[in-house]
Amino acid sequence: MLLLLAPAIAHADALERVRQRGVLRWGGDMQGGEPYVFQDPEDPAALRGFELEIAEAIARRMGVRAEFVQNDWLTLVPALERGDVDIVMNGLEVTPGRRARVAFTRPYYRFRETLVVRADATDVEGLEALRGRRVGTLGASLAHEMLRQRPEVEVVLYEGVDEPYADLEQGRLDAVLLDHVIAERYGLTRPGLKRAGDVGQGDYAIAVRPDEPALAAAVDAALGEAMAAGELEAILRRWQLWDEEQRRLLAAGPAVGAPAPARAGFGEILARVHVSLFLRAAGVTLVISALAMALAVIGGLGLSLARRYGAAPLALAASLYVELFRGTPVLLQLYVLYFGLAPLLRLDAFTAAVLGLGLNYAAYEAELYRAGLEAVPLGQTEAALALGMPRRLALRRIVLPQALRVALPGMANDFIALLKDTSLVSVITVVELTKQMTITAVDVRSWLVPGALCALLYLAMSYPLSRVARRLERRLLPVPR
Repeated sequence: MLLLLAPAIAHADALERVRQRGVLRWGGDMQGGEPYVFQDPEDPAALRGFELEIAEAIARRMGVRAEFVQNDWLTLVPALERGDVDIVMNGLEVTPGRRARVAFTRPYYRFRETLVVRADATDVEGLEALRGRRVGTLGASLAHEMLRQRPEVEVVLYEGVDEPYADLEQGRLDAVLLDHVIAERYGLTRPGLKRAGDVGQGDYAIAVRPDEPALAAAVDAALGEAMAAGELEAILRRWQLWDEEQRRLLAAGPAVGAPAPARAGFGEILARVHVSLFLRAAGVTLVISALAMALAVIGGLGLSLARRYGAAPLALAASLYVELFRGTPVLLQLYVLYFGLAPLLRLDAFTAAVLGLGLNYAAYEAELYRAGLEAVPLGQTEAALALGMPRRLALRRIVLPQALRVALPGMANDFIALLKDTSLVSVITVVELTKQMTITAVDVRSWLVPGALCALLYLAMSYPLSRVARRLERRLLPVPR
């Protein structure tokens, strides 16, 4: 019983807890960049941003200190619900979906949804003109909600604010729809892009857990005091964010967000999970994994043979390749391949995903083959050569079959690991299984059911692989005499 009451007591005393601790923890994501909250270019250990200044103003009026807590933007609300932070403030748009989960303070900024296209585009002036076109935006944003209401539009989701405009400039997209704060700093500064119009508006507000009304009221009151004292206006002017819309917003007075309604039950959530979308995403995951593994197996074999039997320059190049791809994160390699090399090598997201994972895992497969080759006794190769067998034929008939048997268990493990590593390709806009899970979790306002379904599908794909690998391993074992 005490375990059940403890969370409720903690929530009820949230304001007192913050005061005793002397710290108001607020969640945000530095990947959102300037002007929200970001690392100071002159001092990477320090943070800057207009929301940082608002958080400090609120905390000061509450008699505590503001402390920033880094989170991924998509998981800000779950982090709040879990109790990792006291409030969330990071360009968090007031949407019906979020109102069902959190309580909002009065808005502190009003934004417009800005449509950006290439400078040579003459036939896009609004959402009606986007039929059949690829449009980039951030997942779980108000712009995403607007685009989802138009099934004729192909929506491409990003996790950063600069990447969609880079893809638009490279011709991978037809348009980008995001808040004007982002568009003016990351899109319209590019000479090849232009504004196609503002197609909607929304508000930023601070999110608080709905079962902590005392803390929500204190934060809202502190924000209201900052508005009345002119401090909010000063902050917005300092960051070139003040305009007539903000004047009207402040003049409208307080509009505290209503308490969140009751959460949906398990059955309702399960009914709303789009199983067909999960199955399609699982298919994408499996295809990417199979193609990338095929590339890795072929590439790894070539690398291992080059290191063991190639001339010195070729062996050195193969060794450098292995060390480079094993020594750097695959996530970084995907970013460089898709975004960094875009001016020189324009790949679509699917091709970049297969190529990036395949090139990375080729380095690991090369090491497995090397171990397999070294496990074959040298005398067998010498005997084959002594019988007049060419080295290439000796490798194909004598050495490689035995090396494959040694390397097969590791290859199967790598295939399973690759299957799970496909979750990383969402950073280059591929909607695979894990990305679909996060999208659905936001839709149904629950992570448990989508997460469980995602895990079951991964298990359903990986378990047969392990069984096949064991069967092949048994078949390749030498027959006892």
